[in-house]
Amino acid sequence: MTAAPVLWREPVQHAWIDYNGHLSEPYYVLVFGHATDAVMEAVGLGPDYRAAHDASLYTVEAHVRYLAEVSAGSELEVRSSVIGATGKLLWIWHEMWVDGRLRATEEVLGVHVVGSRAAPFPDDVAARARAACVEPPEEASGRIRPLPSA
Repeated sequence: MTAAPVLWREPVQHAWIDYNGHLSEPYYVLVFGHATDAVMEAVGLGPDYRAAHDASLYTVEAHVRYLAEVSAGSELEVRSSVIGATGKLLWIWHEMWVDGRLRATEEVLGVHVVGSRAAPFPDDVAARARAACVEPPEEASGRIRPLPSA
C-alpha cells in the first residue's frame, strides 16, 4: 500500500439498532458517508473548498457488502482508501471494522460537480487524489452473486 488509509471513527448510536438488535442497514451507509467526507477533506474537497467553489463530490454509484453483524455499543472504525481517480471521478473503498473484525465494505464512485455540472478536479485536488491511490482490493468491482445452496 502506497498511501495510508483515511480513518473515521464513531460509536453506534442506540437509535441505529434495528429489531434484530444489530446496526440497521441505512446506518452503515450513513457512517460510510461520514468516512467519504473524511476522504474528501484529505484530498482537498472539504467544507472550505465546497463553500468557495460551489463544488462537491456527488455519489453516482455505491455497493455495500454486509459481512458481519454490528451490535449496540460498538465503536466503528472505517478505513478508507482512494482506489482510482480520473479527471472528474473519485473511486473510494471503505472497510468498516469493529473489534479487529471486518464487518462491512462500501465501494463508492463519486463525480466532481461545480454548480450543477460535472467538472474536472482542480489540479491540486487531482494531484492529491492520484498520490493517495492504492491498488483496488480483489473485492472491488464485484457484482451480486447468489450463494451456492447449502
